[in-house]
Amino acid sequence: MSSEPTAAGGGSVGDQLSYLLTLSRPRFWLYLAGPVLVGVAYAADAVGDLFAPAAVALFAYFLLPANVFLYGINDVYDREIDAANPKKEDREARYRGQGYVPLAVGLCAALPLLFAPLVGTAALPWLVAFLVLGTAYSAPPARLKTTPPLDSISNGLYVTPGAAAYAAVAGTQPPLLAIGGGWLWAMGMHTFSAIPDIEPDRETGIRTTATVLGERRSYAYCGACWLASAAAFGALDVRLGALMLVYPALVGSIAVASVAVDRAYWWFPAINTVVGTLLTMGGLWRLLYG
Repeated sequence: MSSEPTAAGGGSVGDQLSYLLTLSRPRFWLYLAGPVLVGVAYAADAVGDLFAPAAVALFAYFLLPANVFLYGINDVYDREIDAANPKKEDREARYRGQGYVPLAVGLCAALPLLFAPLVGTAALPWLVAFLVLGTAYSAPPARLKTTPPLDSISNGLYVTPGAAAYAAVAGTQPPLLAIGGGWLWAMGMHTFSAIPDIEPDRETGIRTTATVLGERRSYAYCGACWLASAAAFGALDVRLGALMLVYPALVGSIAVASVAVDRAYWWFPAINTVVGTLLTMGGLWRLLYG
C-alpha cells in the first residue's frame, strides 16, 4: 500500500499523515461521529444548540482523532494477528512498528483534556468510558477483544459519543432506553464485523464471539441483538423501532441468501450512514416542528 511507510521510522511527514489517515478507517468515521449528530439533534431545545461549542468540539474529536486512537491502539496490539488478515492488504493499513503511531494514539487519547471544561460534567463520564473501553478492548491485560462475550459487550463504546453529546447539550443524561438500544445495536454490529475474520482469527488462536459461535450462529446472535435494539428504541418511539428493524431484516436476508459475508460487510458503512441520517432527521423534525 502506498500510504504505508515501510521503515519503522515512518518516512516523510506526508507519508506519516497519509498512513494515519488510512489507519483511522475513513469508511467508519461516522460510526463514532454519527452518534454525536444524533445525540445533539435529540438534546437540542433550539436551533442554536445544534452549533453549540461543545457539540462542534465533540463532533470534530470523534470524526478523526478518536478514530486514530481507537484503531491505532487496535493495530499496535494486533500486529502479529494482522499479518494473516487479508483486509490489511488493500482496504486498511498494516502496522509495521512505526514509532510515531503509538505517539499519535497517546496524543489523541489526551486530546479530550483540552475541551473537557467545554462539554460540562454530565458528559465527562461518557468520554472516560470511551477511552477506558477503547483501551481495554485492545490492550493487555484486559484485551477484551479476545474474551467472548466481553468483546461484543464492550463495543457499546460506540454509543458513548452520542451519550456525551446529548449530555453536553442537554445538561442531563440521555434516556436509558436509548443507551440500551444503542448498546445492543453496537454489540450486533461488532459481531457481524468479526464474521469475515473468523478463519484468520482461528488460525492465530484468537477467540471472539464470532469464532466461538461460527458463521451461522453469529448471524442469529446479531439478529437477536438487533431485534432487542429495535424493541428498546420502539419503546421510546414506535417510528424509531420500525427504522431499526432494518438490521435484523438485513442479517436474515444475508443468511438466507447465502451472500458472502466479506462482501456484505462493506455494505454496512453506507447502510449505517443512511439509518443515522434518518435518526438525525427525526430529531431535527422534533426540534423544528414539535
